[in-house]
Amino acid sequence: MKTALTIAGSDSSGGAGIQADIKTMTVHGVYAMSAVTALTAQNTTGVYGILEASPAFIEQQMDCIFTDIYPDAVKIGMLSSGEIMRAVAGKLREYKAVHIVLDPVMVSTSGSRLMKEEAALVMQEELFPLAEIITPNISEAEVLTGLSIHGEEEMEQAAKMLYERWHCAVLCKGGHRVSDADDLLYQAGGARWIRGERIDNPNTHGTGCTLSSAIASNLALGYELYESVKRAKMYLSQALAAQLDLGRGAGPMNHMYGLEDMKH
Repeated sequence: MKTALTIAGSDSSGGAGIQADIKTMTVHGVYAMSAVTALTAQNTTGVYGILEASPAFIEQQMDCIFTDIYPDAVKIGMLSSGEIMRAVAGKLREYKAVHIVLDPVMVSTSGSRLMKEEAALVMQEELFPLAEIITPNISEAEVLTGLSIHGEEEMEQAAKMLYERWHCAVLCKGGHRVSDADDLLYQAGGARWIRGERIDNPNTHGTGCTLSSAIASNLALGYELYESVKRAKMYLSQALAAQLDLGRGAGPMNHMYGLEDMKH
């Protein structure tokens, strides 16, 4: 069985963070492991408290994972401080981790900054060079590049800038745009658009976590990067299109997570 590790914070409501990551990896048929970077008190309306794990304890979690069940892919989510980022980067280098998917959790859907500028710089210097792919939303791409992104041309410019600076693939997510949900993958060889239709569904808490975990899962399963991204986007789109509501009960798991048309 293929394996994947999520390095991220916990979401007490189960919709984002390591809970979303583990659910996504499990449905993809990948054995999921986690190194918890923080406990949060949160739900779909916001984050109400954060309790960080110490860098030393995060390192201990990673030691236990890499020396026993080596992950075929790694997803990185919320890292709340520069010290934690340095600790995580050090262990990833020590164990020569592969297929690292980094979701730079910097700006919320509403546009609020979630990370201090100093920590954002550490993330770029320590973790971007280790990543196979980073998955910024448009607001995060603007922070990372200093550009103002209003359309496809600016998305391509930002993604190219990040790729050329850090030498990792970039998935610039268009889900924050008004008219569509087109994403741009920039890697060696240039830009490729992955088109998507905007789905009117208010239950979008944790979609970024889910997408990056799906990419990591597909990389762990042996798909190349473009195919992994394409399959991950299909998975997320189908999950949103199912329009399930926790208050109404759920159907079979494969339908719930949008995998009915993704049989191997």
